[in-house]
Amino acid sequence: MAETIFVGGGGEGYGLPQNLLLKYGNRHGLIAGATGTGKTVTLQILAEGFSSEGVPVFMADVKGDLAGIAAAGSASHKLHEGFIKRAATIGLDLQYRAFPVTFWDVFGEQGHPIRATVAEMGPLLLSRLLELSEPQEGVLNVAFRLADEEELPLLDLKDLQALLTFVAQHDSEISARYGLVSSTSVGAIQRRLLVLENQGAAQMFGEPALDLADLMRTDANGIGMINLLAADKLMHSPRLYATFLLWLLSELFEELPEVGDPEKPKLVFFFDEAHLLFNDAPKALVSKVEQVARLIRSKGVGVYFITQNPADVPDMILGQLGNRVQHALRAFTGKDQKDLKLAAETYRPNPRFAIEDAIRDVGTGEAVTSFLEAKGVPGIAERTLIRPPSSQLGPIDPGLRATLIAASPMRRKYEITVDRDSAYERLRARADKAAREAAAAEDQRKDETDREFRNARRYDGGATEPTAKKRAPASRSDSIGEAFAKSFARSLGSKTGQAVIRGVLGSIFRSR
Repeated sequence: MAETIFVGGGGEGYGLPQNLLLKYGNRHGLIAGATGTGKTVTLQILAEGFSSEGVPVFMADVKGDLAGIAAAGSASHKLHEGFIKRAATIGLDLQYRAFPVTFWDVFGEQGHPIRATVAEMGPLLLSRLLELSEPQEGVLNVAFRLADEEELPLLDLKDLQALLTFVAQHDSEISARYGLVSSTSVGAIQRRLLVLENQGAAQMFGEPALDLADLMRTDANGIGMINLLAADKLMHSPRLYATFLLWLLSELFEELPEVGDPEKPKLVFFFDEAHLLFNDAPKALVSKVEQVARLIRSKGVGVYFITQNPADVPDMILGQLGNRVQHALRAFTGKDQKDLKLAAETYRPNPRFAIEDAIRDVGTGEAVTSFLEAKGVPGIAERTLIRPPSSQLGPIDPGLRATLIAASPMRRKYEITVDRDSAYERLRARADKAAREAAAAEDQRKDETDREFRNARRYDGGATEPTAKKRAPASRSDSIGEAFAKSFARSLGSKTGQAVIRGVLGSIFRSR
């Protein structure tokens, strides 16, 4: 018999036991339902099931109540009696246990820092994150192209800020080479980057960047590692949250090799609050998500979207979600009733009950479920009592979290930020070099002017002094570019916007 994850079962009035076949765990899934209907528990028991079978998991802890998966459940928990009763009803031998967890946090407060480089994020996702207009996105694409051609690595925000300053200062020359670049658009992008910095997102960009292999580990006993991203603070910036998870999903798609249909997934990715990914998303972004969802299963990755309403997920993506757990949907308005009907129509009918009525009527901890069966055929919808979790329900003690973080092998690898040579340093080095050359040229001109003046006095007995004085302003006019470069170099300081001088682009193009 194929390995399965037991999701729930029945009692009187309920259907057959419901199992998710590991072989089809990479065919993606959906966990949906109104607030308070049990989505978090379903997410937790699916994560436990995959982990128990040696499948690593990545999920975001949006409300801070998933961390309990790192601790064993307890008979002292207020829901213990209810859990025991439900376990007996569905024929489950409930054994409390903890699961191996690695804690991550974009802000580095509740877990290991998790970072991406600006180059890895790319102009499309950055444009989405910064809410850029089409012309502004075009300027950002030009900046990335320039960085590639001029070997200016974009690792952190100060690299991108320095590059944009450079682009703004040389918009005319760059426009002639790449197409129209407006300094106004550059300024708008820089202001958006400032807002992002104020939100604390600067910590998300830099090195060491996340190594995907570190998400795909098992412990010494072969139990899949559960990677838990602390997202309660991150959710204050919903677009940042959605963009970061989409970046991670895209990286998995780009980097992992094809494996076809493995006996079990290589990784399962849970995307909580999935509606945030699609809210006001441009068509190009939705198309990218659809492409990733369609093709990433061949990389052995299963993606499970968690949201309140299936209507939050575009139809092209919804149609690819083979494993489904639908908790209650409330139908208080005409739109709610329409969404309820549409949700019911996506399930394989069961002659024993009306699916639409069941989705409306199931209680907390119950759901209408459908999992892929042999040959990938959708299973008949069943009313199901979801099994209780083996791990602790709710948050864990901060002391336990700190202990687990300190003991993790990821701590040494990611705790210390690395700031290597990149666009900011290279542009500043070019600025310094140009300033030194400008200063040397100015000194040489002054020396030549002084020699000319002395020679003129020697041969003309001083009569040419007025002539020499007239020449001096012309010499100063000739060296205005060098003088400006020298002045600008002196002003280089802590601000990224002062990191690049105007003479650099000319030196770049002369060297080509």
